[in-house]
Amino acid sequence: MQCNRGAARHGMGRTGARQTALKNCVAADGLRLKSGAELAICWYYFSIGLALMHARNRRPFPGATVLKRIAVTDLCLGMHIHEFCGSWMEHPFWKAKFLLTEDKDLKRILDSGIEEVWIDASKGRDVADGSAALSQAEVAAEVDNLLVTEAQAPQKPISASLDDEVKRAQKLCARSKKAVVAMFGEVRMGQAINAEHVAELVEEIADSVARHPDAMISLARLKTCDEYTYMHSVAVCALMIALARQLELTEEQVREAGVAGLLHDIGKMMIPDAILNKPGKLTDAEFTTVRQHPEAGVRLLGVNQQVSDAVIDVCLHHHEKIDGSGYPHRLKGDEISLFAKMGAVCDVYDAITSNRPYKAGWDPAESIRKMAEWSKGHFDQAVFQAFVKSVGIYPTGSLVRLESGRLGLVMDQHPTSLLTPRVKVFFSAKSKTPIPQQIVDLSKLVGREKIVGREAPEDWNFPRLEELWSGLPTKNGSYFA
Repeated sequence: MQCNRGAARHGMGRTGARQTALKNCVAADGLRLKSGAELAICWYYFSIGLALMHARNRRPFPGATVLKRIAVTDLCLGMHIHEFCGSWMEHPFWKAKFLLTEDKDLKRILDSGIEEVWIDASKGRDVADGSAALSQAEVAAEVDNLLVTEAQAPQKPISASLDDEVKRAQKLCARSKKAVVAMFGEVRMGQAINAEHVAELVEEIADSVARHPDAMISLARLKTCDEYTYMHSVAVCALMIALARQLELTEEQVREAGVAGLLHDIGKMMIPDAILNKPGKLTDAEFTTVRQHPEAGVRLLGVNQQVSDAVIDVCLHHHEKIDGSGYPHRLKGDEISLFAKMGAVCDVYDAITSNRPYKAGWDPAESIRKMAEWSKGHFDQAVFQAFVKSVGIYPTGSLVRLESGRLGLVMDQHPTSLLTPRVKVFFSAKSKTPIPQQIVDLSKLVGREKIVGREAPEDWNFPRLEELWSGLPTKNGSYFA
């Protein structure tokens, strides 16, 4: 639902004035709000339009950063690359920000499968006249419009509180990590996968996701660098299960999707640990070796007749992209199976939200926005939209700023509106001081309080943020020891 009168007239003045103006405009347009969730979505549209109007009218001051998103085919020497539009695991560059001065680096970018990049025209050459380029404001509006269409989520059947399920999920994650370490170790030694043990583990994870999806999915993200290879498999398993249910697949397919998630990266057992855990830049040869893990996984799984063709397909094709720029077979569109499209989304989300030896993970909400920005070329739109509904626009653990100036962590999602989650507030951005911790249900405060933006945790340096939302302490730096 979008107001025909535009956003500009509603964003000024006090909160009460904006709320009154919004309701009057909705009434004038002949719209009838069925719930606070719909009012939140309408208000969100107004905010998008207002922000875009201000951004377009603002002229950059001398020396200011001027970011533009362009196609890699428009790159040329002398441009300053600010960021690649894709997971950092998809390109071999140690630093995402650098001045492009060598032909060999330009060729590596063109060969990497990355289709778009952000350049900083204030630090290097600008795009040629007539070349297609989008500003930050235009991309932000594009992403906001994509995400707001998913804001009304269907009811999730939840049978446990977040606190209770997080405690159960922590124990399950610890057991799952040990099971995956043992299973992958056996595979590395040439032994066959025990399909019965895999099915039992997937069943436990599926049950946890059914009780409260936000618990297992969010907790599995809190892996250490050393735990990544194994806990990544557990996390993708949980994400695949939640996504399969969001897509209304049968319970048999849900379990099969879970198995696919658990085994999708098993080919990495054939990649030397020195390469997988390297804390610095990969050489071109090492990057090529890492990209061989899908075929290696198929060779490992192909000898096991108890593993389905769908599971093997996800193992082989979870790095394919809708536009045909993925690997290993550069499949595009409907050439990619549904399960492989699901695997691509789940794999990227967990990868970019996780800490690695060479890069800290992104905040969950920032990761969703980045993926939305890349989604048209990378992901199947229907699958990505279902994924957003399954984890949220502001997933559990996201650091957000409320209109009141309070900062808080998203606890869990509202059953029908992704714009009004429960948030644990703990800090005032206005006074720069801690405030009494309180859980705020934004669905009950529509028109009085809302999320106005994401905050980068590194900008605030808050200690033990994950403990704040999960309520769980770490043991020797790990939640799953």
